[in-house]
Amino acid sequence: MERSSLAKLLVGVAIAVLLGFLAGRQQQLVDSQREILREIQELKTSPSRQAAAPAPLDFNLSIEGAAVKGNTSASLTLIEFSDFECPYCARYVRESYPQLERDYVSTGKIRYAFRHFPLTGLHAHAMKAAEAGECGREQEKFWPLHDRLFANQKSLAPASLLDHARAAGLDMRAFETCLDGQAAAAVQADLDAGNRAGISATPTFFFGFAQKDGSVRVVEKLVGAKPYSAFQAVLDRMLASPTVR
Repeated sequence: MERSSLAKLLVGVAIAVLLGFLAGRQQQLVDSQREILREIQELKTSPSRQAAAPAPLDFNLSIEGAAVKGNTSASLTLIEFSDFECPYCARYVRESYPQLERDYVSTGKIRYAFRHFPLTGLHAHAMKAAEAGECGREQEKFWPLHDRLFANQKSLAPASLLDHARAAGLDMRAFETCLDGQAAAAVQADLDAGNRAGISATPTFFFGFAQKDGSVRVVEKLVGAKPYSAFQAVLDRMLASPTVR
């Protein structure tokens, strides 16, 4: 092969490699832009999703049927309303929840309750994922399944839910039966309670004190994937209250 032809071939190869690289980078940029636009849309839409007026921060909220961990007899209760497909909920689980669990839940300082608030207008798989969580709770496997669903947030299609349930150690026959509509009413009850409490975005957290009837008198609220320090400030202030003694 002539030297000039070889040089042209090499140049052609180099250009092809460069174009392939640029195409890959372009696709990455497109994917990133789509994710950013999706999050922007969620920020724009979530706050106005429900027309209910915000509830005053002195009302009772039931946790009957909720997944609960920590000290079940603790006076101070933290209630999370969340969506398994919400990126901000997943961010909270990654960045704030582990230390919150170590410092306040595992030590018995507080009772922690989880309730569902799937944003079905934004997240196609959120409702069924919430039902899966309820089915896990029925088998006392809610928290292992909770961790898997948030860790695999982009894999929440029905077939994937079965995989997550299997990995979390659930009885699959009972899980599949439950997932076939049996848990929908429980999730809807959480949605209704959240709407009455004025929730318009996820995650939303209510802090309150246990009442004799089993409900929680809510006195503080946080919205969004707040840093651990924000929860720490509220919890420490409330733990110092005479109400918890």
